[in-house]
Amino acid sequence: MHIHILGICGTFMGGLAVLAKQAGHQVTGCDANVYPPMSTQLESQGIQLIEGFDPVQLDLQPDLFVIGNVVSRGNPLMEAILNRGLPYVSGPQWIGEQLLRDKWVLAVAGTHGKTTTSSMLAWILEYAGYAPGFLIGGVPLNFGISARLSGDTVEGVGKKSDFFVIEADEYDTAFFDKRSKFVHYHAKTAILNNLEFDHADIFPDVAAIETQFHHLVRTVPGIGRLIVNAKEQTLERVVQRGCWSEKEFFSDDALDTQAEWSLKLSESEDFEVYFKAELQGTVRWNLNGAHNRLNALAAIAAARHVGVAPAIAIAALSEFINVKRRMEVRGEVAGIQVIDDFAHHPTAIATTVQGLRRKVGAARILAVLEPRSNTMKMGAIKQALPASLDAADLVYVYGAQNGKDAIHWDLSDTFASLGAKAKAHHQLDALVTDIVNQAQAGDSILVMSNGGFGGVHQLILDALAQKFSTQASE
Repeated sequence: MHIHILGICGTFMGGLAVLAKQAGHQVTGCDANVYPPMSTQLESQGIQLIEGFDPVQLDLQPDLFVIGNVVSRGNPLMEAILNRGLPYVSGPQWIGEQLLRDKWVLAVAGTHGKTTTSSMLAWILEYAGYAPGFLIGGVPLNFGISARLSGDTVEGVGKKSDFFVIEADEYDTAFFDKRSKFVHYHAKTAILNNLEFDHADIFPDVAAIETQFHHLVRTVPGIGRLIVNAKEQTLERVVQRGCWSEKEFFSDDALDTQAEWSLKLSESEDFEVYFKAELQGTVRWNLNGAHNRLNALAAIAAARHVGVAPAIAIAALSEFINVKRRMEVRGEVAGIQVIDDFAHHPTAIATTVQGLRRKVGAARILAVLEPRSNTMKMGAIKQALPASLDAADLVYVYGAQNGKDAIHWDLSDTFASLGAKAKAHHQLDALVTDIVNQAQAGDSILVMSNGGFGGVHQLILDALAQKFSTQASE
């Protein structure tokens, strides 16, 4: 089958393209922004890319058009498809029907931690010899790729895995399907990691998101299992609306008798894992933060549902490297580290900063934030941002004033409660100059954004190198 993908350069649709190619389909695609690294990754797979949405692409005569949710009515190619009555389908529906139908799907849902937890779970299954397929919204460093259809199992070369791990997003499917993506995956194992208000551009309130999670729960079969965060009242309400599957709860409180799975912090960032109050082992690793411990606990619980003993999952996590752009050290100059993280919601920002604080102790943290998600740009939960950065020593907030990433609220006014330690910027060069002027040996510069942030990480590293080079020559 020849499929032509509209919006192919997004993380999800790019992963879909790779999976479709691996499944033997002819794949072409188009997008408004065809540039590296996604363009080079796709072209290396033999996938032809076209810049823009010109209706002339109908001349390719694909069997099916697969539509990403970046495409809306008024898109010239989409209008031509509709006018001609040509066959089209959303990306999530195509994956659900064509790639996941005969798989044991392990889906990871939640406002935060989907990418990291999916990566942990895929790695546990890989370590245990299950060789899962996966589609993840980031690059797990244990694999170096974000998507694959299957690996070869330990039972023999050529035998493909029956298991597939997928990051289950609550964002809507397409302009013609306003259900959350995850209802198309028909998971047998589903992690419900957390649930907070987000995606203010499509959800009016948290109750609307709870309804979508309820729809996910309705798709899990009776022989399936839900792995649920016991500390989230929102998820408690979701489960109370109806649950027809097995369920296990997890908590970071070893005294929580309502949770089958719990943990206890050991030395440094290591932690003990308990199942029904019985010690299963100790995870020894280099990751930091309470959020990562909960992510790991959920992954261990989910892996057990497909037969992976907790002891094996614990051993696997000791070799888990993490995901690109999750506390990724981008470089160091004169004893100053520049760290990149994807955090873009107040809760994720708070846990990221607090995790780094636990690691660096009394050393200074310079937190640099770009509120870039649609929810952040709208200012829907801006009031929670100052408190989320409280553990940082200095705070720099950046917001463009023009273009698609423009902030629609007053940064200085919002962060006034932090006093002199917080500064707002609207020009990237001024931001970099301010940070570099304040940075000193021993500092950690923590950059948080869900976008490229104008390459600010390298700009800071270059400016630091110039600063200290100049000082050394004086």
